[in-house]
Amino acid sequence: MTRYAKTTEVSVEKSRAEIETIVRLYGADSFLSGWDGDRAMVQFRCGGRFVRFRMITPSRWEKRFTEYKQGSITFERSGPAAEKLWEQGCRQRWRALVLLVKAKLEAVESGIVTFEEEFLAHILMPNGATVYETVKEEVALTYETGTFRPLLGKPEREGP
Repeated sequence: MTRYAKTTEVSVEKSRAEIETIVRLYGADSFLSGWDGDRAMVQFRCGGRFVRFRMITPSRWEKRFTEYKQGSITFERSGPAAEKLWEQGCRQRWRALVLLVKAKLEAVESGIVTFEEEFLAHILMPNGATVYETVKEEVALTYETGTFRPLLGKPEREGP
């Protein structure tokens, strides 16, 4: 499990509500959240742009929740103990999302980056996909094939 918020007692519901409050404070005029099994999402509109964050929440059946080791022997956790650890994993993940959204919006508000620079990967396109979902395969292909544009552009002539 990660370090950030690993012992948080803030519920998933309170974290989701906190994200809603944060985005509203930074100018959002629309908010939506939901979940389906182990997938969760929050979406909001800010500055005329729709932004969506999706995250996978931990599975109840991950070994880190259902098993523990003593020396080289693996034991199965009781149902209630595994459930408690799983809930902690979910709370941690939601706290990390709160931190991410707040940090991005504060960076924009502080003038460190523009909204588009900070949220580009998560901005929704007209087809309902995010920018990341739209370009991820092309980016991967570029790295696989090694066909890169020069960072500073192609020089007119080489040498002094």
